[in-house]
Amino acid sequence: MSEAGWYVAHTYSGYENKVKANIEKAIENRHLEDQILEVRVPMEEVVEVKNGQKKQVLRKLFPGYVLLHMVMNDDTWYVVRNTRGVTGFVGPGSKPVPLTPAEMQKLGMDAGEKVVIDLEIGDEVVVIGGVWKDSKGFISAINQSKQTVTINVELFGRATPVEISFAEVRKVS
Repeated sequence: MSEAGWYVAHTYSGYENKVKANIEKAIENRHLEDQILEVRVPMEEVVEVKNGQKKQVLRKLFPGYVLLHMVMNDDTWYVVRNTRGVTGFVGPGSKPVPLTPAEMQKLGMDAGEKVVIDLEIGDEVVVIGGVWKDSKGFISAINQSKQTVTINVELFGRATPVEISFAEVRKVS
């Protein structure tokens, strides 16, 4: 199997999140989790002033584009290219070109850093950052390629699976 790289897909403007959801559904349906590792719509937090009120909002860094960490082959190319809302890959002609490590760094994404963890399925963890900060849960899955763990957190009286980055969890001693 060849090496995974970051590729850029061009989408209709405003369809980035829909394209991301559709690609993730196709990955699940076609069992391509080991070939299309991650789908991102890069966002930045900005302060907007409307009617004299300051408000923190998330804004797309690159409107009309979706980043994909994937192994490029005929299957993955077909799945992404034929997703509703995708107009094509960025690159000359019909051959997609992966982003270089220098380009990844300019985008604020580290292409090579992998976090190694000493967690196992069943371990109790506490979330130390992000939306789920201070939530506790037990690990139900570990995804090394995406650098995430899935934990069950209590939400509206139910155990809900949530995917959290390795960097945002700490083992409960």
